[in-house]
Amino acid sequence: MKIDLTDTTSSKINKALVQGRRAIGTPAVGMVLTLVVVTDEENAYDALKAAGDASHEHPSRTLVVIKRVSRSPRDRTQSRLDAEVRLGAEAGTGETVVLRLYGEVADHAQSVVLPLLLPDAPVVVWWPVNAPLDPARDPLGALAQRRVTDTYAAERPVRDLAARADTYTPGDTDLSWTRITPWRSMLAAALDQVTCRVQGVEVEGEEFNPSCELLAMWLAERLDVPVERSVSGGPGLTAVRMTTDCGPITLDRADGTLATLSIQGQPQRAVALKRRDTAELIAEELRRLDPDDTYASALRYGVQRLASPPEDPAAREPVAVPAPEASTAKAPAKKAAKKAPVKKAAAK
Repeated sequence: MKIDLTDTTSSKINKALVQGRRAIGTPAVGMVLTLVVVTDEENAYDALKAAGDASHEHPSRTLVVIKRVSRSPRDRTQSRLDAEVRLGAEAGTGETVVLRLYGEVADHAQSVVLPLLLPDAPVVVWWPVNAPLDPARDPLGALAQRRVTDTYAAERPVRDLAARADTYTPGDTDLSWTRITPWRSMLAAALDQVTCRVQGVEVEGEEFNPSCELLAMWLAERLDVPVERSVSGGPGLTAVRMTTDCGPITLDRADGTLATLSIQGQPQRAVALKRRDTAELIAEELRRLDPDDTYASALRYGVQRLASPPEDPAAREPVAVPAPEASTAKAPAKKAAKKAPVKKAAAK
């Protein structure tokens, strides 16, 4: 069922939700959270589809906030709120309200969203594109327990990662971090099988791919070794090569679907490591509403290597992540790399 409301209010939208539930015979509310999606008209369809698919695992009330651009000064002074209320098959297993804000009301979206939040239920805000540099201080982000961004959609992902580190607040997370969950699990499992000491790491992937940067930061922070970031044609992350004192460990995924895990002295193994769609990523993030301390540690570790101004092309070029004791100078990091000649052989 779809109910269109033109030049409406939050009170009328709530009444439409109640009437719609009664009309389709489901008066009880069984949603577990409110998902607020802040996007533009161009990306609204994809965001709605991803949220709808994720609702099969997490029944929720989805509020899609679309701020419409006014074409003339006169339009910018006239406030209007249009809404689409979707229930039943139109909204997955929950409820969906598409809010289109015109004029001055677009600057006060939180006043429209607040009356529509489910009572006594967690709130998650997701920005598929155009996320604020400080999500916790955003008026909509301030309503939420979890704030989900996606630096992969940013024009300058490395600059945005640095900004996220500076403004991190417990509850912040990023889909670029969610994308590397299978990689982190696989690499941790590989290291559990050996008793070797890791001497250096190379992370290979697309240029300016924030998932590659985050994985490099995580490895550098957890292993306390130099991590080199190299560029490939993709898709996404393509390989992680670890140099150890008992031989190389390599996780290579050239096609974005199937990876090969190679450990010195063991047979090669094929492992499923496909690239996941946005619905799977959102569903994973909705499973936990507590702060992600591991993400925070990796993000803050990367501040040192992203300290150069983003306008400088050299600063946007992926560089080696130094160990903590060598983080204040580039020379020790280069020296450490020269001490591991086995690494080059592993990368071939």
